[in-house]
Amino acid sequence: MEANEIVRQRIEKLKAFKDAGIDPYGKKFDKTCSIKELLTSFNENQTVVLAGRLMGKRKHGKVCFADLRDEEAKLQLYVRKDESLSEAQFDLFNSLDIGDIVGVEGTTFKTHTGEPTLKVSNFTLLAKSLRPLPEKWHGLKDIQIRYRQRYVDLISNPEVKEIFALRSKIVSYVRDFLNKRGFLEVETPMMHIIPGGAAGRPFKTYHNEYDMDLYLRIAPELHLKRLIVGGFEKIYEINRSFRNEGVSTRHNPEFTMLELYAAYCDYEDMMKITEEIFSNVAKDIFGKLKFEYQGKEIDFTPPWPRRSFAKAVKDRFGIEPSDETHVMVAKLKEKGRPVEDRLTRSQIVKVVEEILTEDAPTQPVFFTEYFSILCPLAKNKKEDPFISDRFELYVAGMEVANAYSELNDPIEQKARLEEELKEEGAGQRCIDEDFVEALEYGMPPTGGLGIGIDRMCMIFLNQPSIRDVVLFPLLRPETQTEPDKSA
Repeated sequence: MEANEIVRQRIEKLKAFKDAGIDPYGKKFDKTCSIKELLTSFNENQTVVLAGRLMGKRKHGKVCFADLRDEEAKLQLYVRKDESLSEAQFDLFNSLDIGDIVGVEGTTFKTHTGEPTLKVSNFTLLAKSLRPLPEKWHGLKDIQIRYRQRYVDLISNPEVKEIFALRSKIVSYVRDFLNKRGFLEVETPMMHIIPGGAAGRPFKTYHNEYDMDLYLRIAPELHLKRLIVGGFEKIYEINRSFRNEGVSTRHNPEFTMLELYAAYCDYEDMMKITEEIFSNVAKDIFGKLKFEYQGKEIDFTPPWPRRSFAKAVKDRFGIEPSDETHVMVAKLKEKGRPVEDRLTRSQIVKVVEEILTEDAPTQPVFFTEYFSILCPLAKNKKEDPFISDRFELYVAGMEVANAYSELNDPIEQKARLEEELKEEGAGQRCIDEDFVEALEYGMPPTGGLGIGIDRMCMIFLNQPSIRDVVLFPLLRPETQTEPDKSA
């Protein structure tokens, strides 16, 4: 039967319920427990009141079996004409459809096969479902429908609901982990007058009352550092950030980041806390340190190895961090890499970074010693001004964390921002002078860390795409073809 015909029939049932004086969208319903709580301490002959969605019905003459599912579990219902329900009630129960939400009251027992069951003595229709569940409620498979209609995905695929429940546990654990270590959770603006704090193209909006352009934040970094200037010493924000760029299995225009800052620390301290966050999540939530991700084993047992980005660039391309642009171009061309002469030094190094990290190992590894040209907000090493105090954490070939010893010299910071703006524009209209002024009041030596929560969840939950760990990923309108990108 076509879906439209099913909807038509269900609307007719809806009208019949109303004509019979039955409210098909009932009021508040008080449960005595959840299905999971009942099953956890199941005893026969308990009288309980439950609520959930009907997910299956099997009629056998005067008897009807049904499956009731709530947020976490499923229970078999047993309905019998003239014994537990009157003939009219029994017929009404039989007229319910898969997907209807009901409240039930009854007594528990076990069938001859030992299955926990509720003998229904009363029921209430709480919400009439007008649309049929996909594929006879045996699981929604179409990936585009799953992303577009996540609510149907969650109904049809209990394992998907479990993924998002675990994601929530991961985020809550990280928050608790930091709170216990003296970090203070803060909130900073999502609309910025000047986009900054990271490389990225911003989304632009407009404020009518102030008659000015605003930008959705690409990172909260500069506001968080202002708070360090203001006297907070350990702060963090689990934030939503936005970048008006490509979409892929690893990128969604709207994403979740953890950013934390600790005064009187450096990037070495950030390495330690990164290892602690990942390994503690692994042990305390999942009870293990070894995980399978897309057919490969990942071991989160610390400490994790370090790999020098500068050394890798030199070994592969012969490029030194102090090389001028034309020298970098010549060396890349010698290695058979087609590079345009008009690219800037930072653009060339970004190309090199993309090439090198394509071969990032599956196991956790810290890439250190990045060229300072890539790190305008990070301190440089005292012994080599062309190398920054920075690391990026790669797991399963993906960048999942980034950290600096934060630059706190306002004069050098302004010079770098001016150079960046002069060289590339950096997607900014101007330098954030207020941030520079904040540094002029004095910011203590500080370590800063950013962790991509979405990618972190992808790895722990063994999901191939960021869309599988974001409840409502951004998609093209249904009238347009969605691109199939794998990276």
